[in-house]
Amino acid sequence: MPSIRPAAVADMFYPGNPAQLRAEVQSMLAKASISTTTPKAIIVPHAGYIYSGPIAASAYAQLIPARNKIHRVILLGPCHRVPLSGLATSSADFFETPLGTIPIDRELCNLILKFPQVEEFDLTHAQEHSLEVQLPFLQQVLDKFTLLPLVVGDASGIKVHEVLEAIWGGDETLIVISSDLSHYHDYHTAQSMDAAACKTIENLDGAHLHYDQACGRNPVLGLLLSARKHHLKVTTLDLRNSGDTAGSKDKVVGYGAWAFEQTQ
Repeated sequence: MPSIRPAAVADMFYPGNPAQLRAEVQSMLAKASISTTTPKAIIVPHAGYIYSGPIAASAYAQLIPARNKIHRVILLGPCHRVPLSGLATSSADFFETPLGTIPIDRELCNLILKFPQVEEFDLTHAQEHSLEVQLPFLQQVLDKFTLLPLVVGDASGIKVHEVLEAIWGGDETLIVISSDLSHYHDYHTAQSMDAAACKTIENLDGAHLHYDQACGRNPVLGLLLSARKHHLKVTTLDLRNSGDTAGSKDKVVGYGAWAFEQTQ
C-alpha cells in the first residue's frame, strides 16, 4: 500500500472543504497580474490564507502560463515543529490535501539522500505547515507534477545550495521557497525590517539577511546562492504584512513574494 502524508493544517490555515478551498485559491489567483515570463523559482509566505494568501497568489499566478511545462516541484520550507539539523525528505509516496494527492519524486529523494546534510525524517514533516500551505496553490496552477518536499532546519545556505544544484533541472523543474518575514513587531517597524529584507533578496545578498527578517532564511540563502550562479533576475511581486490583509497593526507578520527568472 502506498503511504500518504495526510493534510495536517486543513481547516486551520486554509479551508478543509475542497470546493471552498478551490474557490478561495482561484479567487486570490484571479486578482493577481501575470507577467510574460515564467519564473524558475519563487519565494512565497506560509501563514493562514486570510493573512498571506493574496501575497502568495501574486507569485503562483506567474506559473499559470507554464502549467503544462512544469512537471517537478522542489519545495523547501523552514522547520516549525520538530527540529532537525540539515534537510529532511519524507518516506511518503504521496502528500495529500483536500484537493487530492501529489506524488512524491522518489528518484530525487534517493538522489539527495546521498548528501550528508540530508536525511529521511517523517516526524518533522508530519505537522509542518510551511510546506503544506503551498500545495493547494500548486494543485491549482499546475497540471500533473511530482513533488520533492524538504523541511530545512539548522543548515547553512551553502548546504542548501549544494542540494539545489544537484536537482536544479531545466524548465520542467520549479523551485519554491517558503518563508515569512518579520514577526510580531508594530506595523511601521515591520515595514522597515521587511523593506531591508526585500532589498537583500533583490540584490541576491544573503550575507545581510538575518533570522529575525525571515523565518525561512536558510532555504532563502541557498536559493540566493543558486540564483547568483545561474544569473537569475529577481522581481518583487508583493510586500505587505498581516496589518494590510487581516488583523491589527500592533503586532504583525511580514510577507513577501518574489519571482526569479532565467536571463541567459
